Amino acid sequence: ITEEKTQKHLPDNTAFKQQRLPAWAPILSAKSTLPIFFIVSIAFVPIGVVLLVTSEAVVEFQYDYTDCIINQSSMTQPCTCVINITLGTSMDGNVYAYYGLTNFFQNHRRYVKSRDDNQLFGVHVATTSVSTSCAPYNLFNDNGTIRPIAPCGAIANSMFNDTFTFSQGSAQVPIVRTGIAWPTDYSVKFNNPFPTNDLDQAFSQYAKPSNWQKPVQSLDRNLSTNNGYKNEAFIVWMRTAAFSHFRKPYGILNRVAGYTNGLPSGQYTLLVDYNFPVTAFGGRKRFILSTTSWMGGKNSFLGVAYIVFGGMCFIGGILLTMIHLHARNTREMSLISRLHH
Repeated sequence: ITEEKTQKHLPDNTAFKQQRLPAWAPILSAKSTLPIFFIVSIAFVPIGVVLLVTSEAVVEFQYDYTDCIINQSSMTQPCTCVINITLGTSMDGNVYAYYGLTNFFQNHRRYVKSRDDNQLFGVHVATTSVSTSCAPYNLFNDNGTIRPIAPCGAIANSMFNDTFTFSQGSAQVPIVRTGIAWPTDYSVKFNNPFPTNDLDQAFSQYAKPSNWQKPVQSLDRNLSTNNGYKNEAFIVWMRTAAFSHFRKPYGILNRVAGYTNGLPSGQYTLLVDYNFPVTAFGGRKRFILSTTSWMGGKNSFLGVAYIVFGGMCFIGGILLTMIHLHARNTREMSLISRLHH
């Protein structure tokens, strides 16, 4: 009986289950392996040089403005500071403005989960049905009346809310706040609730996040279509960063009269509405201006990685070639020695 049970559990006697199918098992040799090292190095090093040269051609300006306000501790206590900036090099073509944060961990598991995608899609529900994934940033006690928060969650509550006014002399540099979100996010993932033509009514039963200075339907007072969940600055913030040191797009230079060729060099003034506190957790904030290339913004890592890997393959190929030649000479000398004896 035991033998019959054992037979039942044996795999079928087929070529596939008994691993008798023909297989190719390459035998690595110096003749087949060494050329691969040199081919990879010849291919990767030039690619890395091209990527590095392209990255270096991108003109970028960064300014750390963290310390322009001291002891600012609340996102609802606005402060302002004025910074004089000198652009020594003109920025030709499209110019993008970014804000950068350091030591801000958007990749924390509970932080990433603290959102309600149905709500962001425009599906508003009764107070009792607000997603618990947003807790404790899902409900607001308004003098005894419980109101749901829109948008709810830790990501939305911590939205970056510094604003920048960039000027040259008495003229303000035209930086538009649209066209910065991913098209798939803007058109698919984020929608305003009904009635979309009256956001004040759509959000009338909802409270703003506690750290926000104004409600979601009034994020952009200059452009009515850039409000609610369709506000592009909000959409950009909701796409969480993978690392604690990151930058996110703030706006794009509107290439109108005076800026048709880009951003000229010269003296500028940056007025910062300083709302977002970072010193409490050892963070830093940066204002960034940058041009782009066919491979995107300034990023030397990829080019350096290609060059380093190609160089390592070349050095490895040289070392293995020397070892191979030394071993072959040793075998030949040994054979000659045996023949003489």
